[in-house]
Amino acid sequence: MTRPAPGTGGSDEGPSIRPAERADLLAVTRIENESFAQPWPYDAFDRFLGEPGFLVALEEGEVAGYIVADVTQTFGRNLGHVKDIAVHPDSRGAGVGTVLLSRALAVLTAHGADSVKLEVRRSNDGAKRLYREFGFEPLRFVPDYYGDDEDAIVMIRKLD
Repeated sequence: MTRPAPGTGGSDEGPSIRPAERADLLAVTRIENESFAQPWPYDAFDRFLGEPGFLVALEEGEVAGYIVADVTQTFGRNLGHVKDIAVHPDSRGAGVGTVLLSRALAVLTAHGADSVKLEVRRSNDGAKRLYREFGFEPLRFVPDYYGDDEDAIVMIRKLD
């Protein structure tokens, strides 16, 4: 799948964002497989269909990225959790991840979350930079979180 270079196609307002649909799952799974050494299987995404925080970004009618997030009650508080986010390699650096994360935080807030957590690979500097731009702060390290023995950084952000 080839995509126009940033700024050469699509809308000047960036990608459009909408809830994920069953028809998006193959594209989502392809992006997942191209993005991660230990990708989620198709069935994992299928289980999140219908969740308000499972969103896709569309550029020129094609899935350019996605985010999976939800809200759970923990110790009497509603905690949002960004479980997965990825952008197609041809669309990286064009703000797709920023738009997805922004919209997901709005959805989580609307569904009662008072804070949001996520896990990120210790080595993923690009993702850590994006999350810091959104006000996420490191909370703790989880040794050997990923199957390849890499540590995770749990990051958290309070919502207004």
